[in-house]
Amino acid sequence: MKFLQPVSRQLVHRAAVAEVFITDALQVGEDRFLVGAQWPRDHALYYPDAQGLSDPLLLTETVRQSLVYLAHEYCGIPLGHRFVGSDTHFEITDHEALMVGDTPLHLTLDVQWSWVANRPPRRYGMRVDAVVSVAGRECARASLSVYAVDERLYQRLRWQGTRGVQGTQGCGRDGVARAADGTAIRQPAADVGRLRAKDSVLGRTRAGEWQLLVDLHHAVLFDHPGDHIPLMVTLEGARQLGHRLVNRRRGAPAGAVLRAVRVDCPAFADLDEPVRLTAGLQPPATAADVTRLRITAVQREETVATVAMEWLPRTLPAAPGGPVLSRSAVGSGAAV
Repeated sequence: MKFLQPVSRQLVHRAAVAEVFITDALQVGEDRFLVGAQWPRDHALYYPDAQGLSDPLLLTETVRQSLVYLAHEYCGIPLGHRFVGSDTHFEITDHEALMVGDTPLHLTLDVQWSWVANRPPRRYGMRVDAVVSVAGRECARASLSVYAVDERLYQRLRWQGTRGVQGTQGCGRDGVARAADGTAIRQPAADVGRLRAKDSVLGRTRAGEWQLLVDLHHAVLFDHPGDHIPLMVTLEGARQLGHRLVNRRRGAPAGAVLRAVRVDCPAFADLDEPVRLTAGLQPPATAADVTRLRITAVQREETVATVAMEWLPRTLPAAPGGPVLSRSAVGSGAAV
């Protein structure tokens, strides 16, 4: 597996070369691939935490890029097709393997490819299940389900029914999306686990509702123009709300670590309407010290995404070199 340079940005649907994490792929079976990825030691948005642990959301983006790359390079899906995600998940089983050191992390994804509800050439349904390792050390599992459609079918799916007459089609890159509702106050970056004010995508209205804030000019979250809110933006909003609630709830200065995420996206989220976020505490998992949250994203009274998360308590490092995580929770196999 090579980690010398990123693959073509077109093959992972990125506009910026700096946002490409995939470096290589090798087919090792009829539906099995090894994919190489390099994670940066630092990143404008997905940066390591104070103890040097890689941002867990890098897993979701890396699996997304893996699926898109394999689809185009090995599975015959044309470059012009639109990719729409329906669900994704990850579970970190060894956080210490994802600690940032003196060089960028090199990850290998053992990917199983599956065709699901596949109807080529206009619609392709696919799923990847990946086992992630660093230097031979297994540390995470992840999956992603997507369908890819040609432009004609995408437009029909995207704008069918009453949602198709909304103003999103006219919401240009230089316009201000009404999803960034001026009545919602952007939360301080420190409260949502971010460093820069513009990276906070969590707002709160005067009525106390949580809201997803959309900035079309954000260079990472909106790497290229689109006609709806990307899955990664919604996931970032859910993560930030989870961070705020879990850390406030625990009241511990060492904070908490995101262990697992499962996202379901039943509908498109438009750019021109506010997205409300609601959170609920879920019943305890197998390990008592795991906090489970379910966050729902709603637009026009329709659920556009649900995000189930598991958080681990973090204690302060006993010695320099890394965080100390709850051993009873890591690798417990609790369902998300």
